[in-house]
Amino acid sequence: MSDRTHTASELLAVMASRSLDDGLTVFAGVGTPLLAATLAQRLHAPGLTILFEGGVIGPFIVPGELPPSTNEQRCTRQANMLCPITDVLLLLQRGYVDVGFLGGAQIDRYGNINSSFIGDPDHPSCRLPGTGGGNDIASLSRVIVAMKHEKRRFVERVEYITSPGYLEGGDSRRQSGLLAGGPYRIITDLAIMGFHPETKRMRIEALHPGVTAAQVQENTGFELEVSEDAHTTDTPTEKELAVLRNLDPDRLYIG
Repeated sequence: MSDRTHTASELLAVMASRSLDDGLTVFAGVGTPLLAATLAQRLHAPGLTILFEGGVIGPFIVPGELPPSTNEQRCTRQANMLCPITDVLLLLQRGYVDVGFLGGAQIDRYGNINSSFIGDPDHPSCRLPGTGGGNDIASLSRVIVAMKHEKRRFVERVEYITSPGYLEGGDSRRQSGLLAGGPYRIITDLAIMGFHPETKRMRIEALHPGVTAAQVQENTGFELEVSEDAHTTDTPTEKELAVLRNLDPDRLYIG
């Protein structure tokens, strides 16, 4: 395999890392959010501060030793501070977190996320991990969502709102009392989506190399608008892929 050949998971991690600027404070979970934040630290954002829900502020993730959970000791390496989970969530409430990184099983046109269950709430066909700190993050910070682009995930309306996006669109989020934050970017293995500034409906902001808007629409369960400024992203570089693979040599997350 050549150095420029990459998996869909690697593409997702690289594109997500590019969305993080130096100096930001990022509330990240394990998997793609952790990989993206750590990759950004190594390449273009050395001043990026990572927070973990388990109470860790500013850790250094050791390549090849990725933590499987935010409550695992490998999350604490060289951390600036270890504190109770309530203190980390208080940082959200006080406005000290710039970006929250989330995933989910379902997302709808207004960026609402379901990570609770699929089907009848009394007898669900599938139970999902639940909110964790997802609701706090989505309610109080600007949110980036990283997930695979599949029609079953991008639905007209989520079956349950675990983490709020723009609710019913327009100013409904603000009217509900959620005055800060909201979905900023939805990054997938096909494209990057944002939200119309007035309607708050999801729209295509960028396509990954070789992907068309029609392909994205085919894998989406609702109609997507295309931004006037939509462009094509740059292919992952050899350096980005090399650093990413060094972080996850056992390919636990990048496939």
